[in-house]
Amino acid sequence: MTLFATKSLTKQFGGVSAVSSVNFSIPRGNIIGLIGPNGAGKTTFFNVISGLLPPTSGELFFDGRNITGLRPYQITRLGMARTFQNIRLFSGMTTFENVFVARHVRTKAGILGALFGGKLARREDSESLSKINEILLDLELLDSAAIAADTLSYGQQRRLEIARALATEPKLLLLDEPSAGMNTSETEELMEMIVRIRARGVTVLLIEHDMNLVMGICEKIVVLDYGKKIAEGTPAEIRNNEQVIEAYLGREQDYEDLG
Repeated sequence: MTLFATKSLTKQFGGVSAVSSVNFSIPRGNIIGLIGPNGAGKTTFFNVISGLLPPTSGELFFDGRNITGLRPYQITRLGMARTFQNIRLFSGMTTFENVFVARHVRTKAGILGALFGGKLARREDSESLSKINEILLDLELLDSAAIAADTLSYGQQRRLEIARALATEPKLLLLDEPSAGMNTSETEELMEMIVRIRARGVTVLLIEHDMNLVMGICEKIVVLDYGKKIAEGTPAEIRNNEQVIEAYLGREQDYEDLG
């Protein structure tokens, strides 16, 4: 069953098409990889589908409704969350506080309820505490809950971004180069973590340059080149696709670079 889809999605900057007439669908419960060379339009695609940029043309569909033109907070409330290529944590806050802030999208008590400690606010605080502790435990951050975010290791900060996104209770999680800057051990842990996230019922779409990660955990891979979708298929199909090899690696590269 399809959770998310685009129809002829296009994003232009002046006369340049960063995303060009892309038709794309994500089955519910899958881990999908979005790959392509630098400048292929991958992050622009993320920015458009998450509401940070308006599409020039085309439509977006999420969980059975048309979300074209919605603002980021509206899309988040519907169940889509994302991380960024460059870490964007609240550096002056603790690990716990970073995740707690994200829970705002799932609370209803409002400012007055929070200030005066109404029953709804107390119940929501209790539910948030339980949810946050569960997420931090699963992402191996619970022992660092009281530590300032900017003092965490690089790998921990990457995991904290994911934890913050999970706190919004997404149906679809967008990960923009989650393994960037990680060593081999951290990347292997990340792969296990993403599989666990999917097991929680969260569908995952990730942009990634690490082909071992992409080929290792993705059911389907979509390839962009100059804003256009040039291929879509299983890891085995993508690994042996001549057009992908030429566009992504160039003829001089070894086929083994695709996993």
